Amino acid sequence: MNELFLLFGAFAKIGAFTFGGGYAMLPMLQRECIDHYGWTDEEELMDCFAIGQCTPGVIAVNTATYIGYKRKGIAGAIFATAGVVFPSLIIIMIITAFIQNFSDLPVVQHALAGVRVCVCVLVLDAVMRLAKKSLVDAAAVVIFAAVMCLSLFTDIPTFLLVIFAGIAGVVVKSIGEHRKNKDAVKGGE
Repeated sequence: MNELFLLFGAFAKIGAFTFGGGYAMLPMLQRECIDHYGWTDEEELMDCFAIGQCTPGVIAVNTATYIGYKRKGIAGAIFATAGVVFPSLIIIMIITAFIQNFSDLPVVQHALAGVRVCVCVLVLDAVMRLAKKSLVDAAAVVIFAAVMCLSLFTDIPTFLLVIFAGIAGVVVKSIGEHRKNKDAVKGGE
C-alpha cells in the first residue's frame, strides 16, 4: 500500500510542477521515475513515450498508467494515473473560476507568454536528452531526419509517423542482423 501512495505522490508532483503536456514532463519523469525511485530506465521510458504517442490519450497519463501498472498492477495504474491528473484537475477548476475576470490583464498575458517560452526550453531539453540516447547509429539518424522532414513538411498525422519510424527501425535492424548472420556464416566456411 505504501508504494501505491508513492506512485500517487510522485505522479502528482509531476502533474503539479510541469507545464506544456507530456513532452515538457519528460525531464521531471526522468528525475522522479529513473533517478529518484528507479522504477524504470531511460530506454523503457522512451519506449513508453513512443507507445503513448501511438495510443489514444495523453502521453503523461499513458506513461503514468504504464509505470503504475508495471510496479503494482491495476491498483498501481489507478494510483499513478490519478496522481498525474489530480493537480491539473484542481488547477483547471481554480483557473476557470477566475480566468474570465483576469484574462485581459496585461500581467496575466505576459505571465502566460513567459510560461510558453519556458515550456519550449523544457521540450528542447527533453528532445536533446532523448536524442543522446536514441541517435546511436547512422540508421537512427536517417530515420530521425526522415521523420523530421515528414513532420515539418507534410500533414501526416503524428501516430502514422511513429508507426513509420517503428517499422523502419524493425526493417533496418533486421537487415543489419541478416547481414551479420550472413557474414558469420561466410566467416565460418
